[in-house]
Amino acid sequence: MKAKKVLFITQEMVPFVPETPKSHMGRYLPQLIQEAGHEIRTFTPKWGIINERRNQLHEVIRLSGMNLIIDDTDHPLIIKVASISSARMQIYFIDNDDYFMRRQMICDEEGQEYTDNGERAIFFARGVLETVKKLLWVPDVIHCYGWVTALAPLYIKKAYADEPSFRDTKVVFSASSPEFKNDLGRHAAQCIPFGEAKASDVQEVVKSKFGYNDLQKLAVKYSDGVVLDDPKVSKSVIKFAEECNVSVLPYQGDDFVQAYSQFYETLM
Repeated sequence: MKAKKVLFITQEMVPFVPETPKSHMGRYLPQLIQEAGHEIRTFTPKWGIINERRNQLHEVIRLSGMNLIIDDTDHPLIIKVASISSARMQIYFIDNDDYFMRRQMICDEEGQEYTDNGERAIFFARGVLETVKKLLWVPDVIHCYGWVTALAPLYIKKAYADEPSFRDTKVVFSASSPEFKNDLGRHAAQCIPFGEAKASDVQEVVKSKFGYNDLQKLAVKYSDGVVLDDPKVSKSVIKFAEECNVSVLPYQGDDFVQAYSQFYETLM
């Protein structure tokens, strides 16, 4: 069965943020998969470093307005959109004043990691999935790319398992070498449960600390396939994927499009 619809939940992408290996992949993977014959949608956070006027972002009122409750606090979900006309791609941005406004991706201007990065990942993942439901668009494959997307697999398989938009969807997660150093903290882990995503689902993986590789393992456990994004992915994460009987696609380097497309199809 050919995977016709692919949803990309990506951490960063040029030209909206500075070019890095991740923002480059975040930008060109969806485009190249679209050019390979798939229908795509792409979501990314509206980081505070994104210039809305220069990139012509505008709010989508019909999709905004929901409040997501995290740690007993309401956080308004704001959806914005922009286009990359040269690639015929429309990009959806997840925004919220508390988590993204005037804030960078992982660290502040002085290089200090934000203490609520775990909550930011929770908000982003839930915000994407709630918005896809409203779009009434049913993806065959969802590819999660970057640390801030890592909770989406858990929510798709547990909290949204019975939703028509996700019931038959296959989930792919890109595992990578560490993007942050600090422990996300037990409080962040305790904020994850939502709906049928229970505390026990988190505790199976997060035993004591909640570090980068723990976050990745949580994503791996609830994914159908794992892509190695670089050659330095932790061996413990790769071993964990094998123990969970999750299909693993080795690092592909620059020649990845055909391999990714075929990987999606083998999961269907």
